[in-house]
Amino acid sequence: MASVLSMILAGGVGSRLAPLTSVRAKPAVPFGGQYRIIDFVLSNFVNSDLHKIYLITQFKSHSLSKHLQRCWRIAGLADKFIDTLPAQMNTGSDWYQGTADAVYQNLNHIESHNPDLVCVFGGGPYLHHGCAGYGSVSPATQR
Repeated sequence: MASVLSMILAGGVGSRLAPLTSVRAKPAVPFGGQYRIIDFVLSNFVNSDLHKIYLITQFKSHSLSKHLQRCWRIAGLADKFIDTLPAQMNTGSDWYQGTADAVYQNLNHIESHNPDLVCVFGGGPYLHHGCAGYGSVSPATQR
């Protein structure tokens, strides 16, 4: 089975959801009580057997990080994780300048896992079951 590393872009400002995003990132906005928007995305990934997941964050990510620590602990399982990658300005003094730049600034994390495939998804809710059929999956060697 191919080694797959997933990266979810979960760091947008979320201005269309203001005032809900005035104190938190869009993926951390509550939905249906105890859930957050990111829960739908992560549930689809985990149920699709994608268990190596980085969430790339940028804006107001503290409540998202707390929610993940409290509700999505799979780190104890062998070679499985859900972890956040906050913006670190790895390539200069700018925040992420878009999707490609967010992935580029985190190439070191991709290379450290040496995956066969890298999947990059947005952090918006996927209302279909499973991740199959969303875009294309490219081999990690085609960077």
